[in-house]
Amino acid sequence: MSNILEVSGISVSFDGFRAINNLSFTIGAAELRAIIGPNGAGKSTFMDIVTGKTRPDSGTVTFGERSVSLLRMSEAEIARAGIGRKFQRPTVFEDQTVTENLTLALKAPRNPFAVLGWKAKAPDHARIAALAAQVGLSDALARKSGELSHGQKQWLEIGMLLAQEPRVLLVDEPAAGMTLAEREATTAMLVEMAKARAVVVVEHDMEFIRRLNCKVTVLHEGAVLAEGSLDHVTKNPAVIDVYLGRG
Repeated sequence: MSNILEVSGISVSFDGFRAINNLSFTIGAAELRAIIGPNGAGKSTFMDIVTGKTRPDSGTVTFGERSVSLLRMSEAEIARAGIGRKFQRPTVFEDQTVTENLTLALKAPRNPFAVLGWKAKAPDHARIAALAAQVGLSDALARKSGELSHGQKQWLEIGMLLAQEPRVLLVDEPAAGMTLAEREATTAMLVEMAKARAVVVVEHDMEFIRRLNCKVTVLHEGAVLAEGSLDHVTKNPAVIDVYLGRG
């Protein structure tokens, strides 16, 4: 499996605190990966670096078959290149319908004049229907987004990211605040999405990660502490000591 994202030797400090410490790991082109670790382990900072929000002090971050450096690109360029990020709190346009939210997110021409004149055509409507089906919102297309449950808003935001056709999707704590049924649907959704792209899930919820049944990377003090299946990493004495033993 070829790698789509390669992080190599990155370090970053904030006010003398080393948030990321010589971090290296790779993610395959169609892979589901979970990242876990105690608070302050560097999970959010790692996502900030990959998406261009934070610049590392040293190291490289490369993307795609041609190993393009993400460190030379702006946040907008990185998003356009194919890296999408879903934050913990859903940000949808609450007074717009599900259809309108997905329409806004479609990969329409991005210059402002083209957007003003842009109208959805038949293939766009078909794409919106397909996206809604992918995130379990086919029955909610005409509903205002503000009326959706917390879980459904999370799905809508994932659908809006998928509309941009990302090749890497970074998802921050998708299970938080969801009902059990929503969590199960989200698990199935993420597993399915990872068949066509890399999906990286940062999550605290071990039961949710167990259901994902994927490779797990454990971060601690900004570096990889352990990597492997959930069973493998949760038996690691160092992981038990710094993370699991605190519960």
